[in-house]
Amino acid sequence: MAAGELQRRRFGGGYRIDFKGEKNLVTDVDRASEDLIVDTLRAACPGCDVLAEESGLASKDSPLRWIVDPLDGTTNYAHGFPWFAVSIALEVEGAVRLGVIYHPMMNELFTALSGRGARLNGRILSVSMRQPLKECLLATGFPYDRTRTNENNFRNFEEFQLAARAVRRIGAAALDLAYVAAGRLDGYWECKLNPWDVAAGRLLVEEAGGTVTNHGGEPYTLADHRILASNGLIHREMVDLLKV
Repeated sequence: MAAGELQRRRFGGGYRIDFKGEKNLVTDVDRASEDLIVDTLRAACPGCDVLAEESGLASKDSPLRWIVDPLDGTTNYAHGFPWFAVSIALEVEGAVRLGVIYHPMMNELFTALSGRGARLNGRILSVSMRQPLKECLLATGFPYDRTRTNENNFRNFEEFQLAARAVRRIGAAALDLAYVAAGRLDGYWECKLNPWDVAAGRLLVEEAGGTVTNHGGEPYTLADHRILASNGLIHREMVDLLKV
């Protein structure tokens, strides 16, 4: 939560913005948050591997690996839009066992422990019971290279806008997944994501009783770059649309 406090304190200005790509921003708050998180994890678990968005993989050949997105929603943050989060997951021998997502501007702490459920500020979470798809609220996002490739999610976005009650595009994958776990959203899909974007959120959804696969409905792994998460009740409908 200390990284979230840092982000909230500096929100609204006074940070430097750089570019990792044409549309992919990074701020010095991202880097300061990552340093704070990684230093804390290394102090607590000095032999663990750490995969972090800005610094990459620091490997010590450990069966334990922390996966860190220090500021998910950097574009929102840089524009003063208060929708961003810290996302941290712990992978044990290739399986994510712990997930934490913190939304600083709403002081919401989402946590999940494998086999022990998901919680929001200590309250047990459960996915929604809404169905069919036409009565559901979904979320998605678009890749940074969307103007240069046909795999840009535009067609799927149009299909789901027609099939569902509504689709939101808010700009932070970790929070989209956390909101599916909390029953605030009924489903979420996206492509071209990285492990740090989804590792914690995937566990949250599953521990809250939801379903997470790739777009074809097959078991999801962090090597996949296409994720589909839902309350489970509308999952087949979503898979069928993504195959169109």
